[in-house]
Parts: sequence; C-alpha cells; structure tokens
Amino acid sequence: MKKRAVLILILCALLLGACTAPPESNEPEAPPVAVEPTKPPAEALKPTVAPAPAKTPAELMEVAMPFELTSTAFAQGEPIPVQFSCDGDDISPALIWGPPPDGTKTQALIMEDPDAPGGTWDHWILFNIPANTYGLEENLPITGINQIPGFISAGRNSWGRSEYGGPCPPSGTHRYFFKLYALDTTLSLDENADKSQVLTAMDGHVLAETELMGTFSR
Repeated sequence: MKKRAVLILILCALLLGACTAPPESNEPEAPPVAVEPTKPPAEALKPTVAPAPAKTPAELMEVAMPFELTSTAFAQGEPIPVQFSCDGDDISPALIWGPPPDGTKTQALIMEDPDAPGGTWDHWILFNIPANTYGLEENLPITGINQIPGFISAGRNSWGRSEYGGPCPPSGTHRYFFKLYALDTTLSLDENADKSQVLTAMDGHVLAETELMGTFSR
C-alpha cells in the first residue's frame, strides 16, 4: 500500500511539472519606441501678415527711377546704333525717364550735336510733352505742331524739318546730347519754332533738367 501511495505521489508531481509554464526567454526585450508628439507645421507658427496693396505704375516709377534720362538703345557715353542714324532707318530711339518734379506742367526735349563743323546742329526739338509722360517709344511719329492739349509738338531742326533727324556726321566721332527739361508752363509756339525760340520760351520756367549723351562715328 505504501509503495502504491508513493507511486501515486510521483505521478502527480510529474503531471504538475508538465503543466507548469515554460521559463521566460533569456533574450532582452526590445526597448520601447519613442513616439514624438505631433508638431504643427512651420507655416502655422508664422504670424499672419496681410499682403501689401499693389502699387500703381506711377508709384513704382517714383520709387524705381529719379528724373534721369536713359535709353533702351544705348547707355550713357556709348555709341548710338546705326539704325537711329542717317546711315540706317533714321528713326528715333526709345527714351525713358522718371517722374519730373512737383509743379511740372510740360516737358521739352532737345537733341543736338555740338561737334558739327559749322557749330551746334539741332537734330530733334520736342515741346509740350505732358508732365505724366515718362518716356518716348522708338520711331516716334511726331511732326509739326499739335494744338490738342496733352499731345507733343515738334519744332524745326537744323534741316528745317519738324521731325527727328538722326546722327549724320561728315566724318569722325561726334557726341549727341538728348536734353530733357521739366517746365512749370505750357509753351505757346507754332510749327516754325526752332531751338532758340523754344529756349527763349522756356527761360525762367525750368524746374529740372537731365541729359543723355551718345556717340556716332563715320
């Protein structure tokens, strides 16, 4: 009986050992993955700024350019391309400038060659250019007087023509000055007005002036 009881105890011990959970693995556990907190996009952190109101072309011109005469055809002191001379198409170059001073009513433009053999030669005389005009297009089709307010008039050059006449020196290199004047008045002149008459009418009315010089050689 005692042997049977011992055997029963042994069997029970074996059965209990088989039902016990296996020991934990000796491999280390993987470290926990850190999860960064969600951040708002950088754009969301920037302060909201209202866009600046768009500037008008006149306002942009006031910021970008002084009352200074320039050309898209040539730079100060550089050669004038042949197309603007009597050896080419004899058309006027495009000119650009900034707003004239306050109080300007009209503007005048004179192109002359002081190196001509017989003295200064007048190539182009324009007057009553509107104060809000900040440039002249290439090949400007203006001839003679224009009685309509707000339009440009042309005086007589040294050829006796009321139109543009390009560089046409007999020989050598000549300088050609484009002189722009801001005036506090409108000039009362007719189609026969030459440079001397324009200068006389301008006397005492010039608020500002600027010039551009180009050269031409033959």
